[in-house]
Amino acid sequence: MSASPIPTSSGQMDVLDPQDGSLVERIERYDARGMQQAIDRADAALSRARRMPVHERMRVLYDASDYVDRHRQAFADILAREGVKTINEARAEVARAVMTLRLSAEETRRIVGNTIAFDQRPGSENRFGYSRRIPVGLIGAITPFNDPLNLVAHKVGPAIAGGNAVIVKPHEATPLSAIKLLEAFHEAGIEEGILQVIPGYGRDAGDALVTDDRVRMISFTGGRETGERIMQRAGLKKFGMELGSNSPTLIMDDADLEQAIPAVVGGAIAAAGQNCLHVQRLLLHERIYDEARDRFIAGMKGIRYGDKYSEDMDMGPLIDEAAADRVEAAVEQAIADGARCLVGNERDGNFFAPTVLEQVPDNHPMVKDEIFGPVTSLHRFSDEDEAIEIANNVDYGLHAGVFTRDVDAAFRIADALECGGVMINDSSDYRLDAAPFGGVKGSGIGREGVGYVLNEMTEPKVYCFNIRFPHGWT
Repeated sequence: MSASPIPTSSGQMDVLDPQDGSLVERIERYDARGMQQAIDRADAALSRARRMPVHERMRVLYDASDYVDRHRQAFADILAREGVKTINEARAEVARAVMTLRLSAEETRRIVGNTIAFDQRPGSENRFGYSRRIPVGLIGAITPFNDPLNLVAHKVGPAIAGGNAVIVKPHEATPLSAIKLLEAFHEAGIEEGILQVIPGYGRDAGDALVTDDRVRMISFTGGRETGERIMQRAGLKKFGMELGSNSPTLIMDDADLEQAIPAVVGGAIAAAGQNCLHVQRLLLHERIYDEARDRFIAGMKGIRYGDKYSEDMDMGPLIDEAAADRVEAAVEQAIADGARCLVGNERDGNFFAPTVLEQVPDNHPMVKDEIFGPVTSLHRFSDEDEAIEIANNVDYGLHAGVFTRDVDAAFRIADALECGGVMINDSSDYRLDAAPFGGVKGSGIGREGVGYVLNEMTEPKVYCFNIRFPHGWT
């Protein structure tokens, strides 16, 4: 069966450079009708996706990764232009996307089932069988602006590896990276309809994607409120939800500050703090509080922010004026409520200076919610138990960081922290694309990380044979 016709766009949308508001590109925009056509097309391609042998899925993924690798600078230029990352951050994301696609290719050969001992039940002596993993079907992938290439790869790679069809609805601010990645898969020879990128707005294209019964799984990375709305509207299907955090990093009194401070500074300003692993809360033992605070402030003062195309810049802008307004208002409110600003709280257009606050009230939104900007609050603790209590006293739990030389303490603290991952002698911002990635509480449902999400994008199917042998098993 051939794929349905290419979806019809409903108009155009402008992709703007968040640095200065200039036009990057004008592209086709799709509404609910266009998304429905894309779903028709993917549904028609499902049988071909399922029939792709493992070696062909691997070839497509390897070839797509090679294409991205050969065009690294072009991908980095697009990432930097449409998004918030400096050119060096963009290059690092492209390198990660190459690895993510190659990991997906490698994991394809490891989609395995199990033999099942049916004769464990009396009366089933003549039964034997096994399970194998089959594709979920059509997967809807909704991706954010902060990692608009690698997070698309994290959804598309495992989906293709598992024999599924996938529709990507990229963030409306940063669709060009996903479109460029689609180009890589077309060059790799993927069949029409198996992978589509449909730019549009959540209120029409996104809503049509999540509510269609033919879409059997939604893989979403974004804000918690949006994730909850998707789950309320989507109906009976599988979900993968990564919904952010306000990650803590703990620095104990025996920590190596020469190691700790540069790590937490980097974790505080990566992608201008628009990062679910952003070091939003920095917990410092009272014995080293003053020294660690002063070193952290010095590090944040040394961050170079401005022209993201400059090789010398450490940090770029916030995604748009609304985001800059929101961060600025949140900082001002925290100060009005008793917080003390130690550095930052300066704005130039969509740029917001790295900002450090202390004495933020315990139940303040700056502590409880996700700021999604280059703002870090400092918190003093007297012992291990108090540090754990402060870290856990939020309805998020994605990553945490702990700096200590005490191995026993590292294990105790890591076990006690309520989160999906604990980075020992690293900031909360560290992530390996092959590792299981996700959180607890309000940080989401399920895990990414190529091999782990591939398990979610396939389902076990049992095959049982009831065969009577005249002389029993031989």
